[in-house]
Amino acid sequence: MKKPTAGGAVSTVAGMGTEALDAAISVVRRAGEAIRSRTSHAEEAEHRWHVTTVFASAEEVAPGGKLPEPLARLGDAIDTQLRPAPGERGTELACRLNDKEDAGPHGTTEPESEHDTVHELRTALRHAKALVETGEILLPDRPSTNRPTFTGRPLDKLIENAQGEGRL
Repeated sequence: MKKPTAGGAVSTVAGMGTEALDAAISVVRRAGEAIRSRTSHAEEAEHRWHVTTVFASAEEVAPGGKLPEPLARLGDAIDTQLRPAPGERGTELACRLNDKEDAGPHGTTEPESEHDTVHELRTALRHAKALVETGEILLPDRPSTNRPTFTGRPLDKLIENAQGEGRL
């Protein structure tokens, strides 16, 4: 039986260190690619259509061509389309930010950051769907069943942001 030598243990540890370094470099590289990808998609998201299916007829969604209040509040800053949903399941309500360079939110000429404007559009679209389908804006965190605490604040903030982001 051959006894292990000190040199063998050192080379094994060195090999493990090299593998760990390679893994760390790979993780950093993937994180960098994800960040670059996210920033390039943010530009695309600004002018893409955001669509939701509302379980109501087009006349119920926009009576007389008037959009629900959360979307009407955005005014000329958005383009909207109404079309029948597939399978006779209501109406597809589609919105996107207007292509006008000088149109800010609420018809102002003051530009906002792209993320905030898209966030506002998505929130308004969700609220409009809720208003048409239920008659009120349903919020996932109200009424709360717990007391506000220091440790619960991060969760409250995540829930608040999920309205415009579409996920937690």
